[in-house]
Amino acid sequence: MADKPKKRVLVIEDDEHIAEGIKLNLNLNGHEVSLALDGISGLRAWEELRPDLIVLDIMLPGMDGISILRTIRLEDDAIPILILSAKGDSQDVIKGFTHGVDDYLAKPFNLDEFLLRVDRLMVRASRQAAVTGHSPEKLYRFGSNWVDFIDLTAEGPRGRIELTGQEVRLLRLLIAHKGKPVTRGMMLEIALGYPRDTQTRTIDNFMVRFRKYFETDPSKPVHFKSLRSVGYMFQDKAK
Repeated sequence: MADKPKKRVLVIEDDEHIAEGIKLNLNLNGHEVSLALDGISGLRAWEELRPDLIVLDIMLPGMDGISILRTIRLEDDAIPILILSAKGDSQDVIKGFTHGVDDYLAKPFNLDEFLLRVDRLMVRASRQAAVTGHSPEKLYRFGSNWVDFIDLTAEGPRGRIELTGQEVRLLRLLIAHKGKPVTRGMMLEIALGYPRDTQTRTIDNFMVRFRKYFETDPSKPVHFKSLRSVGYMFQDKAK
């Protein structure tokens, strides 16, 4: 009988002792494990490896676990994510589930329980993939424009557009907060994976591009509006 293909697990945990212990036990259970010891490298590892499951700490250097969770959910709402954190009171757990975590386990934890939860999440994800084909509807229309979040394409007043991964994540973040202000710091951290206090004109440059892509008159935007000293706001209809 052929061996089952190994599932790829990404562990984002800054305590190296805990991370190595998790890796050892997941390896013994037949999984292929990669480690990231801070938030920024964890997000980069997710982008490069596209694992089958993520084990995520909340308190991380560089970028906290909730921001990582929110960033991943902008692009992938199917990958199972298990938070493993010392922050285990009810408000922390509620915050995790609000932002799309699949399971939450407080430290210190029982190893057998942890391994069972990982297996359960893997099985559930496999069943959902078999039923849905991992192809939820990702087409979003606003005005005369549309964005295809699967094929990374779009169409605006000047024709077809090939989008980058960063552009897609920024669009998803703005659309998810439709009609509400989104700060530059939030866009930098959640959509682009930069520290929130990074001093850069990157976000403004992206907005110039979006206006060129999607606004009939880029000098008078109706969808991508500037908010002085705050950031930007997306509206799907002209107001």
